[in-house]
Order: sequence, then structure tokens, then C-alpha cells
Amino acid sequence: MDADAEVMILSNRGPLGFARRADGTLEARRGGGGLVVSLGPGAQRAGALWAAAATTPDDQEAARAGRVDAEGFRVLPVALGAEEYRAYYDVVANQTLWFCVHGMWDLPRRPRFDRHWWKAWETFKEVNGRFASAAAAALAPGGTALVQDYQLALVPKMLAELRPDAKVASFLHTPWCCPQELAVLPDEAAVELLAGLAGGGPVGFHSPRWAGSFRACCDERLGATATTFVSPGATDADDLRAVTASAECRRELDDLASAVGDRRLIVRVDRIELSKNVLRGFWAFDDLLEQRPDLRGEVVFAAMVYPSRAGLAEYQAYAQEVQTLVAHINARWGQPGWTPILLDPDDNHPRSVAALRRYDVLLVNPIRDGLNLVAKEGPLVNERDGVVVLSRHAGVFDEIGGHTLAVNPFDVRATADALARALDMVPAERAERAEALRKVLDARNALQWFDEQLAAAGGGAPA
Repeated sequence: MDADAEVMILSNRGPLGFARRADGTLEARRGGGGLVVSLGPGAQRAGALWAAAATTPDDQEAARAGRVDAEGFRVLPVALGAEEYRAYYDVVANQTLWFCVHGMWDLPRRPRFDRHWWKAWETFKEVNGRFASAAAAALAPGGTALVQDYQLALVPKMLAELRPDAKVASFLHTPWCCPQELAVLPDEAAVELLAGLAGGGPVGFHSPRWAGSFRACCDERLGATATTFVSPGATDADDLRAVTASAECRRELDDLASAVGDRRLIVRVDRIELSKNVLRGFWAFDDLLEQRPDLRGEVVFAAMVYPSRAGLAEYQAYAQEVQTLVAHINARWGQPGWTPILLDPDDNHPRSVAALRRYDVLLVNPIRDGLNLVAKEGPLVNERDGVVVLSRHAGVFDEIGGHTLAVNPFDVRATADALARALDMVPAERAERAEALRKVLDARNALQWFDEQLAAAGGGAPA
């Protein structure tokens, strides 16, 4: 492989998905997800080579062909077998590290660091090593590598050792935990995790809170202060507005208007993810309807919540709880012609954008979130001066919290009260808050965020 990539991005999930055409040939299509939305504009402008895991049979075939250029992206698939991907991604990244950095350990039951887990940890290290080797082989002399997220936490140090000439920075899209939460990890794994990130250049976060927690962990466990930087992510506003203007989004908006009528609308757009706090959002809505009889029949909660990590037992159980709770609330309060909660389990981007255009209240109440792009996307496209009810534990709260209704995400009563206040808010205050949000969000874009990562790595980003 020619070492000619001036800029590389490394992530578990890439910007392209591969599918087979009717004639048997492979077709690459742009994928979805917040990482592609945020990194895509910068990657395309820089002509970056994007290394990402190749796990399905079609992905594997694409990996054997080498680099793939499609949809304005240059992609280097890194082939991973099904079993090693399960160990690296499900057992270590999702079942362990995700819970750790979000502070969501279920300590009486999990985690269990048995021999099965330690074998998976060895696979995690091997997969990270494969990414580091692929980048070392492809990166031009003095090139820049931007390593994305906790799945590849060991890559920065590995790559820096393989290619001392390279400029390396990593970015964590999650929150980071406090030293006490990190202490649940086995000592060896915790040290390797921190050293892997801190040993390969500066480590970026969306919020100074997460950067501070990471430095505190490094101070305590490594005896050294890590170099960090803070760069709040931004969505691709042009792409978002293109979706807004599409015929498909218009049809979805018309369908939503038919279902809601002239009622006021609460919206959430999320994966059914434990950290997103979906259940407490519905409990708050149930409390709202109980305390405010005048709102029964007058407000609809449209929940665009689609499955996440469906192969994990914790997520299967949580999704079932969500469905059961929604059915209970609809049975308790529903009336002929009015269904209180419209639950949409499909990952339909135009439909989600249509809901963001239509909301009167946007509920974003994560337990802990690295950033939360929905809280940025909603105000950019909303057409009704909608009010944002926002968890103080979302990373985005640092930027926009002053223009939202802040909530403690664990306090169901306070969340219900915030929803009531948002629905009761007079038009002048709604308009003032909405305008202030748009000004804050319009002042920052995805290219600036990409450039700040390049600058942190020493890669000569534009001023």
C-alpha cells in the first residue's frame, strides 16, 4: 500500500456501507450516523483517507479490493472477522467501556471480568493494533491521523510508536467518567486505556467537563497530566437543510401534521439507548398528563426512537420496557381520536427531520452525553419557535444551556414541570429563546470542528 494519505480518519464505523446490486456487483452508499454528519464535510474537503471496520461479507469483499472511493469519500476498510468483532465491539467497547465512560455500571450484577472478558480484551488490543498498522502503512510522511472514539482508544499510542513522524490526535465523542467510576475496570485495562489515548497526542472532547474528568483519571492512574483540548462538535447544517427541503421530508411532515392536527407537539429523536434516558422522558409525560387535565387530548408526544445494539441483552430488555411503558400510557390516557404517544421505531432520517421542524417542545434528557447533536439540529430547522428541554448532563449544555429549560435528568417531576412550562410559555419568550439558539448554533459549523482537530494534532488547519 502506498503511504500517500496526508490526512487519515480512523473510526469503528465509516462513511460508506456496501450492498450487492442485482447483477452481483458491490455498491457503496453513504452511511448515516452523527459521526458521518459531523466529520463528513471536513473529510471530503481534505481528501482524507477514512479507515473503518469491515465486518459483513460485502464489507469483507470491499476490503479485499483495497481502498474505495465513493460518495465523495476515500475509505480504507479494515477487515475483521465476525467473532473478533463481537469480542472487540460488543464485549469490550459496548458492554464495558460504554458503561464505564457514561457512569452507568449496574454494580450488583455487572461487569464481570472473568477469563472470557480478558480474552475479549486481548482481541480488543489486537483489533486496535490492526487499525494502527493500517494507518502506519497508508499515512504519508509527516501526515495527520485523527482517531475517533473509545473503540480505538489504544490506537493513538500504537500509531505514535509505529510512526513517530506522524501527527496524531484523538477525539472522544462520549463523556468521560470520574476516577471512582474508572476504578471499576481492572487496573491493567484502565492503565492501558488511559495510556493508549494519552500516549498519542492530544485528546479532544466536546465539553470541558469530560476533558477535566479524563485529566483527573490520568493524574491518578498514570501519575501524569494528559494533554487535552475542547472542541464542541457541529452538524452539517447544509446537509440538514437539504433534507429539510426534500420532497420526502415534506411528505413526512404532511403525515405528521395529519396525525397531530392542531395539537401541540413534544418530540424526541434518539436511539433506544440506555444513556438517552427514554423511560424517564415517558414517565415525565405521564406525570404531566396526570397533573394537567387541561392538556389531555391537547398534546401529542412523537418519539422517534430506533433500536440500538439489539444484540445485547441489556438493550433488548430496555427496548421492551420502552414499548410496554408507551402502551401503558396510551391505554391510561388515550381517547377516541387521540393517541398520547406516537412511537416510531424506524430509523427514518427525513421523518426525524420533519418532527424537528414541527415540535413545540424538544425533549433531550440524557443521563450523560458526550454532546448530543439532536439538541443542535432541532433549533436549526424548527419552524414553530420550539422550546428545548435539556439535561444539564449533556455536553451540549455548555453551549446552549442558557437558552433552554434545564433539567436534572433523574428528576421525573422536574422534567414534567419543565415540559409544562415549555408548553405554557408565551410566544414572545419562545421566539426570543429560539432566536438566541439559532444565533449560537449558526456561529459554528462542522468544518470548524474538523479544523480544530487538525490544529490540535499539529496538522496545519486553516486559521
